[in-house]
Amino acid sequence: MKNLKYICFLCIAIVTVCLAACHDDDVTISQSAPISVKQVYLEDYKSVVPDRPVEFARLGQLIRIEGEGFLGLKKLYVNGYDTYFNVAYVTDHSMLVNIHAKTPVVEAEDNVRNTLRFVKDKTEFTYSFVIRSASPSISNISNSLPQAGEKVTVFGSGLHETAKVTLPGGIEITNVESDEDGEWYTFSMPSGVTEGGSIYSEGANGVAATPAYFNNTDCIILDFDGNGSQGYWSWSETGSMINADDLVNDPAGTGRGLCVQIVPERLIQNGGIAAGKSRATECWTAGTGNEDDDWTRMFSYIDATTPLTEVALQFDVYVSEAWIGSGHIQICLFNNFNFGGIGSDDDADNKQSAFYVPWIEEGAAVPFTTTGWQTVTIPFSKMGKYAAAIADKEVTDPTFQTVVDERNAATYKNFGMGFVNTDFTYQGLDVSAVTCAPRIYLDNWRVVPCATVSISDFNDEEAE
Repeated sequence: MKNLKYICFLCIAIVTVCLAACHDDDVTISQSAPISVKQVYLEDYKSVVPDRPVEFARLGQLIRIEGEGFLGLKKLYVNGYDTYFNVAYVTDHSMLVNIHAKTPVVEAEDNVRNTLRFVKDKTEFTYSFVIRSASPSISNISNSLPQAGEKVTVFGSGLHETAKVTLPGGIEITNVESDEDGEWYTFSMPSGVTEGGSIYSEGANGVAATPAYFNNTDCIILDFDGNGSQGYWSWSETGSMINADDLVNDPAGTGRGLCVQIVPERLIQNGGIAAGKSRATECWTAGTGNEDDDWTRMFSYIDATTPLTEVALQFDVYVSEAWIGSGHIQICLFNNFNFGGIGSDDDADNKQSAFYVPWIEEGAAVPFTTTGWQTVTIPFSKMGKYAAAIADKEVTDPTFQTVVDERNAATYKNFGMGFVNTDFTYQGLDVSAVTCAPRIYLDNWRVVPCATVSISDFNDEEAE
């Protein structure tokens, strides 16, 4: 019996040694087995194709790599970055890996950029595969209604190595300068661009699109050159009302034609705007009875049901001499305001007004100037009444129809802007007004669509 037990233990020992030897042989074989990649797949359960063959992937995405020889893999370098992978999700023919957010992209060395490098003890393999940062996005355009030759800068994120820009009408520009950090690209406006819409750009991280307000003149309110009608009444040489005699030729010399100097030269030469002065100046459209002031005409271009977060007022501003320390611009949807400015009755949750104070940034006073004309975009959702309605979840969100209906219901339909020089508090900064005489030029008041345009990486997924 003892002999039988001994024989059994001996057999077990021999089998164990044999299995260990086989395992060692398998490890040795797997460490030297060649690696190959057949296809890379993007794993995204939210997608219409949850296991999609791809030619590129972005930081943070999960990919499945299909091929041969993955058993025994010791290291995976993505763009040179030592990338963790769980061996539990590795077979000889497939492996799963997340592309780490710290993986270098445009800053990767040229010899490792857009590569997956697989390393085992006795062999390695490098596969060419494009790695991109997050999808590029657009925040704003410096000058959305430029003249030919004017510089245009598009701001956003992920705009690295922008090489081609396509303007409305299919006009392509390849002479593009882009920021190393991907925060902007710039180009000169070519001649002959007649259509309005979105700008599309192509760079290291894919395609991005601006809102559809570039070169968009469909819904002009007033451009002081024949589109829209200016209104004025009770005018005097020392009064607040701006009339046609207060308009000036484009001071930037770009050939835009006439614009409005919101603090007219006649007032500047008369000592400027006194501290504490409300309704210091005012410029209006013609108002009730004028067909241009019925904004239902705009429904042909911007649907009445469009949320107010996706419809904006735009105008262009030019300030060549530093504006700082006093004064701000008030914008009125119709003529039922006192131009009291920020902190007045005009600045309330039930009022359709907005304010422009570019010399205050993040609660600090900063001298404001522009290099040429610059576009200002103010969504109607920022006006007091509409902002309050959107914040109130029990109230139906206002639409562009709401704006048009309220304008048409007003006794005086004039749309206007004016300069106010009162004390106010903005972004936590208390401002004590002083006598001032800033030269501020405004042009091209217009309504535009401002919805963000998201571009899908794949044609079968709807872009928004």
